[in-house]
Amino acid sequence: MSKLFIVPTPLGNLEDITFRAIRTLKEVDLILAEDTRTTGVLLKKYAVTNKLAPYHIFNEHKTVHSLVERIKAGETMALVSDAGTPSISDPGFLLVRACIDEGIPVECLPGPAALIPALVNSGFPSDRFCFEGFLPHKKGRQKRLALLAHENRTVILYESPHRLVKTLAELAQHLGAERMCSVSRELTKLHEETVRGTLKEVQNYFSSKDPRGEIVITVAGAGRE
Repeated sequence: MSKLFIVPTPLGNLEDITFRAIRTLKEVDLILAEDTRTTGVLLKKYAVTNKLAPYHIFNEHKTVHSLVERIKAGETMALVSDAGTPSISDPGFLLVRACIDEGIPVECLPGPAALIPALVNSGFPSDRFCFEGFLPHKKGRQKRLALLAHENRTVILYESPHRLVKTLAELAQHLGAERMCSVSRELTKLHEETVRGTLKEVQNYFSSKDPRGEIVITVAGAGRE
């Protein structure tokens, strides 16, 4: 039966993939990859030789319709991102929605998402949390920060290395310099690091560094430190 599989891939350590994920990637007709070169490394390690096609933020609007038509015609496809679970701050949502609208079965396999280990590593309450993904770069950014100042759940954000210090400074301005936070980077990789402290302390720490890799910021909720 034609179907779309959503297949999470390792955050960094290639051993963090399930047997089921490997089997699925070997069985589908086509693997849709955010970056075929990155995914190619993973597939080579596990001897997956199925066809690869690019599916990323720059072509997803143009390719969704044709992919849906191919699945309706009988093909099975697997969607992967460079790391973690597709559609979580990565391409995937449009294709999943289009498949659902056309009555195509969608099956998401369980697997990695950077926000979960970062949340657990932070030591902040994890019974209730607010995942914000990436903050808007310009329009709506200040409004979003102002809203987060009153959020009493643990807040999780994704950020790029070159914007990390600026974002920590803005969080300190809106949420208070003494609000506790945790920054995790390079999760599951050789140079994995988690830094905990007040927003000001962590900002100062990374101001003297050259942070690299994927970054997750976790901030204690208002009144829940």
